Amino acid sequence: MNTFLSQFHILGSLLLALLVPLPAQGDPAKSIELRLQSAIKKHSIPGLSCAVMQKGELTFSKGYGFADLENDVPATDATVYRLASISKPVTAVLIMQLFERGALDLDADVSTIVPEWPKKQWPVTCRQLLSHLGGVRHYKSTEVESTQRYRNQVAALPRFAADPLLHEPGTKYTYSTFGFNLLAAVVEKRHEQSFGAAVREHIGRLAHATTLQDDDQRRLIKHRAQGYVMRDGRLQNSELMDSSYKLGGGGLCASAPDVARFAHALMSNQLLRPETREWMWREQHTKDGTQSAMRLDLACARFLASAWCSTAARSRASVRCCACCPRSRLRS
Repeated sequence: MNTFLSQFHILGSLLLALLVPLPAQGDPAKSIELRLQSAIKKHSIPGLSCAVMQKGELTFSKGYGFADLENDVPATDATVYRLASISKPVTAVLIMQLFERGALDLDADVSTIVPEWPKKQWPVTCRQLLSHLGGVRHYKSTEVESTQRYRNQVAALPRFAADPLLHEPGTKYTYSTFGFNLLAAVVEKRHEQSFGAAVREHIGRLAHATTLQDDDQRRLIKHRAQGYVMRDGRLQNSELMDSSYKLGGGGLCASAPDVARFAHALMSNQLLRPETREWMWREQHTKDGTQSAMRLDLACARFLASAWCSTAARSRASVRCCACCPRSRLRS
């Protein structure tokens, strides 16, 4: 657990979902609690939920602090948090499901799938977008959060579609949330349904992750946490945002146990065939052979001679981490 908590400067509510073996000696739950409580105190975390899954079973699931400070609502294992960039692996799995079924050519020009995406100087493909090689821009430093509601991800494309590509696709790694918004539009076109509906039907239902959904500001979502930021040493409410403009890149929400269920479903071949999943984790390269930092948006490394996959997200509202270590024991 120490490996994860040391990597993040905590600003607001926090969600941890881990798919890892627990330490063999001592009381694992007590060890986890001590580390979480230490992090809460050190970083002034208002609310935190953590879930650990082992062999398909939740072995630890608990909340700490408050999900809503103004109304004294405690954080529990049922608290639903904004997932921010942990939404990207969900989008990646949806795309790979389409590829697996033969419903999507990863190397086709996206404009042939989504006519609302204007033709650019160079074609952009789903394969490039998945590994952040597509040249689609990320947020501008001058951009503020959107409070506009978009009916779907295709309708949200004008927020960035007219901007030129930053570089020729495949030649450079450029992290892009908007690139995943474009992938979400591909999902909508192929499934002929909204992205949120696709997430619930093709991911949440199969993974038994009932809280995994679009973070709709109008819909009543039970146990949804409020977001906070630290300014001048004091916690404040995070700024208003309607995440309907970026569901595929950072607009989903879920509880910690359901993020763990998503990870377990992926690792246990409930969402993709094992050969598809392994193909997702192959190293991606630019045209000159340089290794990309992403492998179809499941950042992977070798850890304790085991397959290790992790993704983390940080926004103005909260910090999230999801990690999988399926075949080795984590050292405490």
